[in-house]
Amino acid sequence: NDQFPNPFCSLHMRFSGLFALFVLTEAFTSTPISTRLSPSKKMSSALASAAESCDSKEVCLVVEAEVNPDRMEEFLDMIEKNAIGSRKEPGCLRFDVIRSKDNPNKFFFYEVYVDTAAVAFHKEQPHFAPWSSFKASGGTISSVTNKADGWFMP
Repeated sequence: NDQFPNPFCSLHMRFSGLFALFVLTEAFTSTPISTRLSPSKKMSSALASAAESCDSKEVCLVVEAEVNPDRMEEFLDMIEKNAIGSRKEPGCLRFDVIRSKDNPNKFFFYEVYVDTAAVAFHKEQPHFAPWSSFKASGGTISSVTNKADGWFMP
């Protein structure tokens, strides 16, 4: 199923395989361990390399939006429906709406998807369209989307 990540590409599965490789390497080498890189550094390096090469990292979006105060009620109704609909999508792992304590008109959306295809699917959903319309009609003073890869995700 293309909607969900390959379980063999997850970090914990790679860790198990790397640990087994490390144990086998240690068993068949004649060089004393004290003269080689420490096991913890080997594992850290190997895990980082494995995580970088994994094609199915989660896609994280952090949207920072400042809402026009005159449209706050409309925004709150719309974004609640968007969040509820988004959380039901098969590729959406998380969709949080967070309000700034410093500026009550500023919100952050923390979204996590299994992959880029899930993000594309999200943008095609009926509950997403009102967000696009709200921004286009001047409902936001500003909106910035920060894209990131998931690292050390639960």
